[in-house]
Amino acid sequence: MNFGIIAAGEGSRLVQEGVAFPKPLVPLNGEPMIGRLVRIFQENGAGRISIIVNEQMGEVREFVENLRKGLSIPVDLVVKTTPSSMHSFCELGKLLKGHGRFIVTTVDTIFREPGFSEYVKAYADAAEDVDGMMAVTSFVDDEKPLYVETDADMNIKAFLDSSAASCGEDCAGMLEFVSGGIYGLGDKAVDVLGECLGNGVSRMRNYQRALVSAGLRLKAFDMGKIIDVDHAGDIAKAEQFLTNNS
Repeated sequence: MNFGIIAAGEGSRLVQEGVAFPKPLVPLNGEPMIGRLVRIFQENGAGRISIIVNEQMGEVREFVENLRKGLSIPVDLVVKTTPSSMHSFCELGKLLKGHGRFIVTTVDTIFREPGFSEYVKAYADAAEDVDGMMAVTSFVDDEKPLYVETDADMNIKAFLDSSAASCGEDCAGMLEFVSGGIYGLGDKAVDVLGECLGNGVSRMRNYQRALVSAGLRLKAFDMGKIIDVDHAGDIAKAEQFLTNNS
């Protein structure tokens, strides 16, 4: 399995709130977030890791360059400032396409390692006609969550901006989760990504809707609690989550 990390955001809210580190280098229990992801990917059999950082993050670029010197697997580093996470995803997609299934996550997505390992195995073992597997959670931590509706077999039916409670009979019988910001995809999804950007689509949630509209078979995998580090106060919350499982 190949992996990718989107770490090209500015982390402006953290800066405004007095955090001294660039977001990818924010330490959680002493381990920089981006380093933590690389370690976890290695422990889950990564064949290759592709990372994108923006042009202003000299410290992050240097950290990744030094980190990959000691690794036995290839680590691609793209240094490019992009207008959105979806554009960053596109840059990684160019590297990941043609090498089988892959998993991409944003650098500030915090999860427990056992659940992630189960997710990686589930996607690796999924049937050939499964085009993607998205990590989902029942825990709402995002300021603007993307709701994921599935059938009883965890086949994704829709991505919604609001809870199923507001869509009435159209969502009857569906299970509801929230997107976890971890995307297991493949070549078909990269093709749809290019089409979306060509049509002016620039939000990840609209891209995911396009995957459904294009007829790709997407599965959801409940990874349990997943949280994001967007604000200074989220750092302590993430550390407690990882340390105390709470």
